[in-house]
Amino acid sequence: MAMEISNLPGGPMSGLVASAVEYMVDAGQRSVLFLDIMRRRGDQYREHVAQTAPHVLQYAAELIIDGRQLDDPVNYALVRIIPPKGVEINLERRPFIVVDPRAGHGPGIGGFKADSEIGVAMKAGHPCYFIGFLPEPMPGQTIERIARAEALFIEKVISLHPKADGKPCVIGNCQAGWAVMILASLRPELFGPIIIAGAPLAYWAGVHGKYPMRYSGGLLGGSWLTALASDLGAGKFDGAWLVQNFENQNPSNTLWTKQYNVYSKVDTEADRYLEFERWWGGHVNLNAEEIQFIVDELFIGNNLAAGNIEMSDGSKVDLRNIRSPIVVFCSEGDNVTPPQQALDWILDCYADVDEIRAYGQTIVYTVHESVGHLGIFVSGGVAKKEHAEFSSNIDLIDVLPPGLYEATFEAKGEETAGSDLVVGQWVMRCEARTLDDIRAMGGNSPEDERRFAAAKRASEINLAAYRKFVQPWIKSVVTPRLAETMRTFHPLRLQYEAFSSKNPLMATVKSAAEEIEDNRKPVSKDNPFLALQERMSKQIVRALDSWRDAAEALSETVFLNVYGSPAVQAALGVDPKSEPSRRREMSAEHQAMLAARISELKSRIGEGGPREAAIRSLLYIGSARGMVDERSIEALRRVRRDYGGARMPLPEFKTLVREQFFMLLLDQEGALAAIPRLLPDDINQRRTLIAAMREVLSASGEITGERASRLQRVATLLGVGTEEGSVTNVAPFDQAKAS
Repeated sequence: MAMEISNLPGGPMSGLVASAVEYMVDAGQRSVLFLDIMRRRGDQYREHVAQTAPHVLQYAAELIIDGRQLDDPVNYALVRIIPPKGVEINLERRPFIVVDPRAGHGPGIGGFKADSEIGVAMKAGHPCYFIGFLPEPMPGQTIERIARAEALFIEKVISLHPKADGKPCVIGNCQAGWAVMILASLRPELFGPIIIAGAPLAYWAGVHGKYPMRYSGGLLGGSWLTALASDLGAGKFDGAWLVQNFENQNPSNTLWTKQYNVYSKVDTEADRYLEFERWWGGHVNLNAEEIQFIVDELFIGNNLAAGNIEMSDGSKVDLRNIRSPIVVFCSEGDNVTPPQQALDWILDCYADVDEIRAYGQTIVYTVHESVGHLGIFVSGGVAKKEHAEFSSNIDLIDVLPPGLYEATFEAKGEETAGSDLVVGQWVMRCEARTLDDIRAMGGNSPEDERRFAAAKRASEINLAAYRKFVQPWIKSVVTPRLAETMRTFHPLRLQYEAFSSKNPLMATVKSAAEEIEDNRKPVSKDNPFLALQERMSKQIVRALDSWRDAAEALSETVFLNVYGSPAVQAALGVDPKSEPSRRREMSAEHQAMLAARISELKSRIGEGGPREAAIRSLLYIGSARGMVDERSIEALRRVRRDYGGARMPLPEFKTLVREQFFMLLLDQEGALAAIPRLLPDDINQRRTLIAAMREVLSASGEITGERASRLQRVATLLGVGTEEGSVTNVAPFDQAKAS
């Protein structure tokens, strides 16, 4: 009876059949539309790679310097970003220079969206420039030559903005991050604040169970495969292999999710997908010398933070030479550049925060909880917060006292104190940190360091053997024509070509897709077969993720056991009982310079006037919180603008803040005792100073606790009180300069 009822018109079976028919029609249409999107992707790829200078910038640009025309030519170029309509640029604000990564893809990712790094910097009023590159390297081009060219680019930007309030802020994305840091260590005088986003600097760093990409060099026997790939390319390394490495990190996304997302949302997802694929498929080449430097010196050698990279003129790359604030973006969700690889160079370079200060260095980092590698410098959500806040407050970061800080963000609300001093929708705080905070994220043990040292030595041995016994034969066989043919047939390129209109079968797909668009019948969202489709998709993702996890666990186990073997280490020349440490001691030259500087600062503690007294007092009182709030820094900037006479240029103000900060570090009691001698005896002027400091200190909230005690101590030194009535009948803050 139940069977009979279910087969009656309108019964459950009838509804199921109707749902099945509806789903089958939709699935068939989606399949054709999906294939047509693949066709459009292939055609887009062919058009993109046919361009002389392919890029994905969303802004018009004006060529400033063509690196191919330099005495030592490179395939890099400097362009000025033309502000879109409605965006006002202040030419007296420091310029921003975005340097894009050359890691297999073409340029433009830093200006890929309106909320990208370039977009938010222009919105904050900064002139913007972009350093990109062409698909083919120039003959003889090396990493060092590129660095020299980029120095010329930055010099040119500086010359175009003689009235700018500070040196350019330079942003290095991913692989461009280490390139910017190398140049900044060689030419520190060119740089304002440096922002490195998702950039690896400590290549061996990581934790067990995560980030297995760092084991690749050892598992593949070292960089001889890099040399082989370059030789098969007739002296050029195909960037598609680098992209392939990225895709291998997430097989579920590469093999299923990315395509399924388009198929399941075929009516709405095409434009976003095609926009990203235009960049993802724009592969570029590197010279053999470039990629060999990157793999040997950085990824396998880990020589950057250790200070073991030497230029052709004998100069050493020492990251401690950098004098500009360094802002580091990283994320727990980044499986390409995890936080340890982005931050552990600090542990290699400095013993503690005092040593960071001894080098006059300011380092600010922020760790996102979940965003992936590309999202660090592409995602609109991240850009709207971190990038927007740093772009708006970059001048304020530039005057932070030396030390190590973590940037945190709190949404601005109606009850936010001093909201008029907040730029944007978030309150940025820079909280003082120590090296233990970085160590707490996890890192290598001495045993791990020995393992990577052994892998490095194995790479050197294998590369030497390849060059002696195999390379001459490969070079004699491979011609430029053969190399170009092999690049054409790379699997990543073929997937674009195979579905393009070059394939005659795709003409039928295009015609069918046009007809379907006129008669589209999407399935209802409550269709049970659509729900089944989603469950199957999730099962496929889980299966591929399980495969990835198993493969990663196996690779880690093999690496740790092979290179952890005392016999293997001894055979490779690594002492199995050693306690390796890459941290370098401070040089005798720097110690002598530091001693002279300390002596000079101590001798000048009693020098200065109202401005020095104000900054010294604020630093003393504010340091009790262990953090710097953007509202307090903005109020402090008003001291620079309004107090003590003519407006002081930012570089001079930065020097003043640092000198007063170090005076307090060297001799706090002596520096405080000298404050009254820096001020006139006029009691009203001293009350004005206390009023100005109260305004700065209360910008981020009520003055309580240790800060209140320190404010009282300064007031006592000046012979005035801190109660509200003591400052109501004195010159207002913005008239202090006339006092």
